[in-house]
Amino acid sequence: MPEVILRRHGAIGRVIISNPKKKNAMSLAMWQALPGAIAGFDADPQIRVIVLEGDGDEAFISGADISQFEDNRSDAQAQERYNAAVAAAYAAPGACSKPVVAKIAGICMGGGLGLAAACDLRFCRDDARFRMPASRLGLGYSASGVNRFMQVFGLQNTLDIFFSARIFDATEARMMGFVSRVAPRESFDRVVDEWCGYVSDNAPLVLRAVKKTANALLPMPDPRALAEAHAAIAACFASDDYREGVRAFSEKRKPNFRGI
Repeated sequence: MPEVILRRHGAIGRVIISNPKKKNAMSLAMWQALPGAIAGFDADPQIRVIVLEGDGDEAFISGADISQFEDNRSDAQAQERYNAAVAAAYAAPGACSKPVVAKIAGICMGGGLGLAAACDLRFCRDDARFRMPASRLGLGYSASGVNRFMQVFGLQNTLDIFFSARIFDATEARMMGFVSRVAPRESFDRVVDEWCGYVSDNAPLVLRAVKKTANALLPMPDPRALAEAHAAIAACFASDDYREGVRAFSEKRKPNFRGI
């Protein structure tokens, strides 16, 4: 049954896209479930970092479930409902105040590539394969989606992958700046978990402030969002965590951050 599975491992919240029979293709119900799944972990003070991953060994997300298109995108009204669900899912990682990491193994194409681009960081296994097949499907890609790709890939690479609809590998994804780290199969889980461990040891208010600031500055400075980012930065310096961090540094011990 296609579903979004939630699991907790200490301070890591795992959002697992599960549709193994279709290489984790996203059904409409899965697009609709994703924002709530991420928001739930965002509201949990015990969770410090969120990992978005696919179920099984073959795929991160192969894209949208195209078999549903005739029913769910059959006319303008249905298309609008479907697009709204996809847009909300794409917006969810950025709206989350905590770091959201895409853990990419195997196939990452179409809607999966879009979701990965919406995350804060992307790690991939060295056998990962990527593709944006919109031009092969005659699928008009939203302006906000193209803008998101331009922020992550840059203009030339975005035009390349949309115009050509070609498959590219982990090495090229790293060269394009799409993924920050590539690891072999035998060490991939450890690499991701180790990085998440670093994050979970750090001050939550600082992580929140950095994310707000980055979102406010891209693609261009937004005065209102930037004001919120400045307030978030100020909250860091007024927090108990800031005082704890300074004390722990001077006492040469690991800090105990509480997010207050």
